[in-house]
Amino acid sequence: VRLVESGGGLVQTGGSLRLSCVVSGFTFDDHSIGWYRQAPGKEREGISCFSTSDSSTVYVDSAEGRFTTSSDNAKNTVYLQMNRLKPEDTAVYYCTADDGPCPDWSGDVYYTGDYDHSYRGRGTQVTVSS
Repeated sequence: VRLVESGGGLVQTGGSLRLSCVVSGFTFDDHSIGWYRQAPGKEREGISCFSTSDSSTVYVDSAEGRFTTSSDNAKNTVYLQMNRLKPEDTAVYYCTADDGPCPDWSGDVYYTGDYDHSYRGRGTQVTVSS
């Protein structure tokens, strides 16, 4: 199984970016594809989780309204659309994959702690300038 993120870069405050996570090695049947970010010196911060079985998404509260997850199942790709970006969004963004659906409570350790994901990509850097 391999996850490859792309789409990061440098953007000004208020701008948008769309990150992609291409998953290879399994089909999109019953997996959870998550996004989290980590800035230097800070703890991991969960963003969202996309369930491939029903295309539903769970967002953490801080991501609601600005971040949107979608997918192209034919391409085994999950996207993270990020709008109205702020300097505090600067971080390395990672996608992850696990068996089964997403936890449906945004307070679950999957979103809040150092959850031991089955698979993770190498990340893509997002830098938001002020």
